[in-house]
Amino acid sequence: MAHWQRDYSSETLYVESVEQNRQRFRKQIGCIDERLEIDSLSLIATTETSAKIAEGDNFTVSRVGWNVFDEVDGEGLLLEPMDSVPVTAQVIVLPDADWTPEMMVGLTDELPLSTQFALHLASAGCRVVIPHLINRDDAYSGNPEIGRYTNQPHREFIYRMAYQLGRHIIGYEVQKVLSLVDWTSSFDEPIGVIGYGEGGLLALYSAAIDTRIQSVVVSGYFQSREEVWREPIYRNVWGLLHEFGDAEIASLIAPRSLIVEASQGPEVLGPPSARSGRGGAAPGQLVSPPLDSVKTEFARAQVYYDKLDCTDKIKLICPDDKLPGHVNALTAFLESLGIEKPKIDKAVCLTSIIPDSYDYNTRQKQQFMQLVNLTQRLLREASTDRQQFFWNKTDTTSIEKWEESCVRLKAYFWDEVIGRCPEPDVPANPRTQLIYDEPKWKGYEVVLDVWEDVFAYGILLLPNDLKGGEKRPVVVCQHGLEGRPQDTADPKIDSVYHAYAAQLADRGFIAYAPQNPYIGQDAFRVIQRKANPIKWSLFSLIIRQHQRTLDWLSELPYVDENRIGFYGLSYGGKTAMRVPAVLDKYACSICSADFNEWIVKNATYHSPYSYMFTGEYEMPEFDLGNTFNYAEMAGLIAPRPFMVERGHDDGVAPDEWVAHEFAKVRRLYVRLGIPEKTEIEFFDGGHQINSAATFDFLHRHLEWEKT
Repeated sequence: MAHWQRDYSSETLYVESVEQNRQRFRKQIGCIDERLEIDSLSLIATTETSAKIAEGDNFTVSRVGWNVFDEVDGEGLLLEPMDSVPVTAQVIVLPDADWTPEMMVGLTDELPLSTQFALHLASAGCRVVIPHLINRDDAYSGNPEIGRYTNQPHREFIYRMAYQLGRHIIGYEVQKVLSLVDWTSSFDEPIGVIGYGEGGLLALYSAAIDTRIQSVVVSGYFQSREEVWREPIYRNVWGLLHEFGDAEIASLIAPRSLIVEASQGPEVLGPPSARSGRGGAAPGQLVSPPLDSVKTEFARAQVYYDKLDCTDKIKLICPDDKLPGHVNALTAFLESLGIEKPKIDKAVCLTSIIPDSYDYNTRQKQQFMQLVNLTQRLLREASTDRQQFFWNKTDTTSIEKWEESCVRLKAYFWDEVIGRCPEPDVPANPRTQLIYDEPKWKGYEVVLDVWEDVFAYGILLLPNDLKGGEKRPVVVCQHGLEGRPQDTADPKIDSVYHAYAAQLADRGFIAYAPQNPYIGQDAFRVIQRKANPIKWSLFSLIIRQHQRTLDWLSELPYVDENRIGFYGLSYGGKTAMRVPAVLDKYACSICSADFNEWIVKNATYHSPYSYMFTGEYEMPEFDLGNTFNYAEMAGLIAPRPFMVERGHDDGVAPDEWVAHEFAKVRRLYVRLGIPEKTEIEFFDGGHQINSAATFDFLHRHLEWEKT
């Protein structure tokens, strides 16, 4: 509970005491952009169709839209009490992502009348708005202009690009809700939000962020969140469980009213099926919240209300039929909005429908593409944001001042972007065994304990001509995706690595080839999924494994601890950018077959090089786009020597992206007066170790004479 300093002495002081938590939560879900002012909703009509599309006994139904951002509008249905009917409350109804607003009022026949609770609330005199949500289909998840398609649900497709830029599909849709709160705040009636399924998530989060919402109903969603990593990836929120479970989010709503309805939640077996030309979606399922889980989490939330002496403001409704919008939940909701003896008529339905030819698919595509276009604008602006965050806060007038100004930025990178997990807490207990006996060196398997049941593994190559008392440089040679240390160390393996660890050992370097955990297909990606909610990433663990390895290497009598370099290919190149940025024991770093315009690589909609269209769903790192691209990571490595190895035909990215990003690194080293400490080699080849210029670089900067 270190993140919370709750003051229960009064409701006012309590709300003030959790405000910092509220602001952190807002940032975590990417709800950070300023909304446009809104003083009315727009009626959506054409020369052939009216905005009004239906009527009930005492209300009308109209298609409406509203401004959220420059590129983004909200759209949905407005249920407006007729002139003779006094408005009792302002209510925002949030359906599940796969339910349209039209389903919620009976314009289509997918839902039973009893679950069309928007109608029941409108009949009770509420002014109701039902926003359209991005659904779980994959029809538009791709870019036909470049021939790229995926089976990612629409929500995942937006999530991937937005996450990299510190935004989220959740945050975007909460903003649409809060725009409606902006509008309804101009009326005198109380404001309530009710949501089911994905709409329940949005209702809970919206009420936690905006204290103008007086009451909220969360149906088919609220439960313990420790299994969030099993859910669809568009529910992945960086650091969520580090500070917030559903109960803690509920504590941001207290002392306002919260009603949890334990209804049957949406059941989703996984993303749309992979098929020809469409793949790459992250696995993830939705199952209905188990009642025991709902009750357990509700009991935790109730504690906060008890301490504020407002237990009557939180209620758990368990409908017998398991359907959302039970009469007891709706009655409690209206009572919490100050409506005395509300009457819920479950038989209410539309009395007239005006036929129209409205295209629901067109609306879905428009709403989807608006979020794509907004995120692509944010991507274009990210370079300016990084300038403000990083370069404007660093001092290049001397190496000393540069290093001093990077101390805070390194800590931020580790804590807020990578995620800092605990230090190794058990002895290393090194175990070794001989596995190679080559003419110029011997190779040993090495196992080092990091935490209980977690170890670091690698292969150590020791030259045969080591002399007593001599200390030599070490090159840590890191494999790429699905690689093994043997790929870099075994001279009999013919691969893109060209056994470069063995080649370096032939030259007299000590070489060490670690095993990084990005192996096993989706098995390692599950580590990332489990790590993100607790504010860790795969590299949180990798950094600690390397820390343990560096400490062990430094203690070996024949190792010069001040001359340990790093050289990684592909995913090993990603490691070369991140691990030496925070572990200063690496004296230099070489990034091979990975360095490029990394933020664009992850988030662009307009290039076939983009990870948006591939199965590497673990690649996005929250808010990295506004903080650290590869030039900034190289800046954290500076003034230590840094090099890029790049094959012209490498499919990671085009040469232009690589050269553009490296130019910033070169400029930094020139300004620091050390241009000789950075370089790039372009060679005629592909995704592979070339070793020509890089070996010279290692000889020079690790001070080992060529033989």
